[in-house]
Amino acid sequence: MTPVEQAFDWLEHTDLSMWVRGDSMLAFPAILTVHVLGTGFLAGTSSVIALRILGVARQAPLGLLEKFYPILWVALAGNVVSGTLLLIGYPYKAFTNPLFYVKLTLIALAIYLVVKIRTEVLRMPQGDKPAAKTAIWRRAKILAGLSLACWMGVITAGRFLAYTHTWLRVGLPAGF
Repeated sequence: MTPVEQAFDWLEHTDLSMWVRGDSMLAFPAILTVHVLGTGFLAGTSSVIALRILGVARQAPLGLLEKFYPILWVALAGNVVSGTLLLIGYPYKAFTNPLFYVKLTLIALAIYLVVKIRTEVLRMPQGDKPAAKTAIWRRAKILAGLSLACWMGVITAGRFLAYTHTWLRVGLPAGF
């Protein structure tokens, strides 16, 4: 066994990892439920903001959508905690799957875009000249489209993680 595999094997045999995997029959489903709900709030709220920028529900004031950001941050915190627990339960499964890295990269990009949208679009001064607003809105729509694409990618990669792994645990191949 390589030193990396030894580290994962040690982690997989900690009390917390074994609890997540099944010593408590409710731990894994409860953690996964928190993770899915957090993802729904993150992707859903971000999508509402992006869709509004793209022209859906124009009657909703754009500046008002900034009030949804505390929900985003609470959902992100819940996902960080639940995702870390899921990772502790099956570290080798995640770290040996390239989709895990795709998902993390897309999450980082999506959060960056959410912050960028807040600072560059939702907090945009209303007194700009029309020509400047056209350029700003073009950029805002690009940011919104990228945000939607990232969240779709995060959800897709996350779902595929459950089915595309090669290893379940150290020394235990998938499909065992």
